[in-house]
Amino acid sequence: MAEKLVPNKGNGGDYEKYSFTQTLQEVTVTVPVPKPTRSKQVDVVIKSNHLKVGLKGGEVFIDDKLHEKVVVDDCFWQVEDEKEIVIYLQKTNTMQWWSKLVESAQEIDTQKIEPEVAKLTDLDPETRQTVQKMMLDQRQKQMGLPTTEELQQQELMKKFMEQQVSI
Repeated sequence: MAEKLVPNKGNGGDYEKYSFTQTLQEVTVTVPVPKPTRSKQVDVVIKSNHLKVGLKGGEVFIDDKLHEKVVVDDCFWQVEDEKEIVIYLQKTNTMQWWSKLVESAQEIDTQKIEPEVAKLTDLDPETRQTVQKMMLDQRQKQMGLPTTEELQQQELMKKFMEQQVSI
């Protein structure tokens, strides 16, 4: 079994003809090309399970089955500074890190990926509320104070005792 590569700073891989970075939602592929290269000289074909990147009538840099599927309608590419083709791929499965861009590539070690820190404001309201409750409960426990659930139980017990006394 081939040794896995250490992920680059963008949680992807660096290869001879291209590099890629990724978040859980998308993959960004960068292919260096001779300067000056213009968009009309570039041949990029993005399919849900295949990627082809090359120069028209010239070198082909990538022509392989993608490691995972992408949402083609949300993918695009551009030539930046006349020296690199940048391809933006929207992942179909946004809960998984890719171990490689294409099937023929050497894998990266996804266990060594360092995900970006999510901000609470990035979360949907329900998830944010759950995370904030968990954080509060953790702080309460560290300070030796009751958690929100324990406070609710104490309040219920107090109401129950008050009802018993008034009977």
